[in-house]
Amino acid sequence: MRNFKHDIPTKLYFGKGQISRLAESLRPFGKRVLLAYGGGSIKKSGLYDTVTEILKEGGYAVTELSGIEPNPRIGTVRKGAEICRQNAVDVVLAVGGGSTVDCSKAIAVGT
Repeated sequence: MRNFKHDIPTKLYFGKGQISRLAESLRPFGKRVLLAYGGGSIKKSGLYDTVTEILKEGGYAVTELSGIEPNPRIGTVRKGAEICRQNAVDVVLAVGGGSTVDCSKAIAVGT
């Protein structure tokens, strides 16, 4: 086995108005984004529209992985990793709760 170090920087922003920092926060990583999210609440709440508009205005190319289930299965991780490889994704953006964040971290490791 080879020795190596692998860093996966994770930033979580909480609080009112923090969404306005999104485009600026992603800029250092590149312009191709995998937007990962779970069920329909992101769309019902209007957060999906807000995020996609910010990304569009920022000039980001967005690919989506939706339907991340609670306690995500390895198949979901593999699907996300394959989407990243096919689209030369620079950054995985998790929008949602713990399962979405955990799945997104595993996807990042798998790419």
